Amino acid sequence: FWDFLILFFCLPVVIFNEITKNRLLGDLSCRIVPFMEVSSLGVTTFSLCALGIDRFHAATSPQASARPIEQCQSIIAKLAVIWVGSMTLSVPEILLWQLAQDTSPVSGVVTEYCTMKPSSNLPESVYSLVLTYQNARMWWYFGCYFCLPILFTVSCQLVTRRISSTEKKTECRGTKHSQCESHLNCTIIGLTIIYGLCTTPENVCNIVVAYMSPDMSKQTLDLLNLINQFFLFFKCSVTPVLLLCLCRPLGQAFMDCCCCCCEGCGPDTTSSEGSADSKLKTEMSSSIFFDKPRESPPPLLALGTPC
Repeated sequence: FWDFLILFFCLPVVIFNEITKNRLLGDLSCRIVPFMEVSSLGVTTFSLCALGIDRFHAATSPQASARPIEQCQSIIAKLAVIWVGSMTLSVPEILLWQLAQDTSPVSGVVTEYCTMKPSSNLPESVYSLVLTYQNARMWWYFGCYFCLPILFTVSCQLVTRRISSTEKKTECRGTKHSQCESHLNCTIIGLTIIYGLCTTPENVCNIVVAYMSPDMSKQTLDLLNLINQFFLFFKCSVTPVLLLCLCRPLGQAFMDCCCCCCEGCGPDTTSSEGSADSKLKTEMSSSIFFDKPRESPPPLLALGTPC
């Protein structure tokens, strides 16, 4: 949902500014767009950490069937902590950016752009805090929004695989359960790889700009900033598609919803049998956020087939 907000609000503002050289919504967009973009990085970072912890709990649980179903209130509370925490850490971006104007020496046209400069009208204590954030912004980006999710995910995956290999030596676990756990681990690894590839150029550019900005022209800095933003837009576009493709229960539910909307939810025997079969497969599969208890043997539905 946050990726959708980024594409719905931030992408049109950036494209409009590049075409017309005027900032859509003026100073408001200069503050809201960086705030939403940094919040998006925080949401992805803390979500990957939460998913890594969930996979670790799934690997260390004595039996998959003994794990209780996680309540909806618990899941909403975790998502609220992720969202509120990400937005809180991004509040300095609102105070850091402001709208500026410049006249082109060639055409004489006045262009608007966003500059990273705290307003002098801020209180003295807030102004000093924003300046401190600006000076440490590059390494904060690199440490919290790049190193943290990658190292956390890699560590959780290594520990999970270590525990899983130890359990396989002591007892033979169900093939279906092992396949589901392996599939979910691959999903998290895929999301982390996409996130790492899309945020690497931004961190490299931030480090280069921090040490070489006096020797670089304004056009070069604007081009690097535009490239960083479009890598973020690419990440927001690819992540939902990757999640739907790798997570079979979520992807099947999405396809069923789309087919239901396209066909007008009309009764169809074939589609009802297919949806019942997909429902059975979904119930037997693990969720990304929590593991449903599995019955042994799993209940069979009377579908009128040899199976």
